[in-house]
Amino acid sequence: QVQLVESGGGLVQAGGSLRLSCAASGRTSSNYVMGWFRQAPGKEREFVAVISWSSTSTYYADSVKGRFTISRDNAKNTVYLQMNSLKPEDTAVYYCAADRSYILSRAARTYDYWGQGTQVTVSS
Repeated sequence: QVQLVESGGGLVQAGGSLRLSCAASGRTSSNYVMGWFRQAPGKEREFVAVISWSSTSTYYADSVKGRFTISRDNAKNTVYLQMNSLKPEDTAVYYCAADRSYILSRAARTYDYWGQGTQVTVSS
């Protein structure tokens, strides 16, 4: 079992930045792929970014490419999402997730463990 706890959300003005963190505990010795997803009110959960265990591969949703950066520090069992140039449409609850496979998936259904989420609100 892996427990994931997100932090770093909050209220920010459009154009601002936030850095989300996701701390993993439990069976963290496994080589998990880590992803970030988000869910806005009334919408389905959507893929944001994913990173491989070794950090050599990353993928982003087109809507955040060039503005968001995913990274990880395996020594600290933590994954980050640096969000710059935030827009009101980025407002959502952001979730991190862990996938036991080695496939960098954009599909939420393939992830095995989820955090509780952290709210990000971008005002115009």
